[in-house]
Amino acid sequence: MAHEQIEAPDNTAVRTALWRALHLHVDPPPHVVEDEIGLQLVAPGDDWRDRPDMDPQATSGFRAAIVARARFIENLIAEQADRGVTQYVVLGAGLDTFAQREPELASRLQIFEVDQPGTQAWKRHRLVELGYDIPDWLHLVPVDFETGASWSEQLSMAGFDPGRPAVIVSTGVTMYLTKETTAATLRQIAGLAPGSTLAMTFLLPTELVDEADRPGLRASEEGARASGTPFISFYTPQEMLALAREAGFKDARHVPGAALAERYFAERTDGLRPSSGESLLLATT
Repeated sequence: MAHEQIEAPDNTAVRTALWRALHLHVDPPPHVVEDEIGLQLVAPGDDWRDRPDMDPQATSGFRAAIVARARFIENLIAEQADRGVTQYVVLGAGLDTFAQREPELASRLQIFEVDQPGTQAWKRHRLVELGYDIPDWLHLVPVDFETGASWSEQLSMAGFDPGRPAVIVSTGVTMYLTKETTAATLRQIAGLAPGSTLAMTFLLPTELVDEADRPGLRASEEGARASGTPFISFYTPQEMLALAREAGFKDARHVPGAALAERYFAERTDGLRPSSGESLLLATT
């Protein structure tokens, strides 16, 4: 019998999951997000903290940015669910574990995690192995972006209702895509039901990044290139806002990394704060 091809998720998805766990292991409480389920999924072996990309000091800005954006998104989901929005779409879901960590909130929603077929098959397999149920409100939607497959069509086939508002999230994805692809994605999302909300992260050009964060950003770029997933797109906030408005969003706002630092790290005494290299677009239809 032919087995479904199961490929391990890419380096970026694994690194993100491990950074979230590292936050719990090396940073003192209060923790911005508590997520060790990604670590369980990856099962990297006992020496995972010895990896060069897990150096607690060198990667602290990225680790903080990863947990800050996760917390921001989860606060947004809770707020929108309270307003009656019942659909949540994660584009490039990777090893997102919101559904496993927050089942009470998640079960009020129809959650659609969109990613490459290999990653989705691997994740489904690992969740089952670890004893996590895949409830009927959680939809793992495989889309082969390489072949130009339409994610919106696949979503509808998985039960997504384009006539009802949704929260759509894309974090840590735009730097790997051409600007044309991101513009096309924005146009598709802008065409969703009124009252839909998009949260999308993007990387700033080096000259807009705080001096102290530039060496880390350069190291991150080199690592991405070495692992075969180079960063190809950077945006000024004005450029990203213009793309969103041209795509047809009614309202578009820039949420800088500094705003997340203020919101989630202001009281910290250990110096942990997100890198200034990543910003968020928050847009509504």
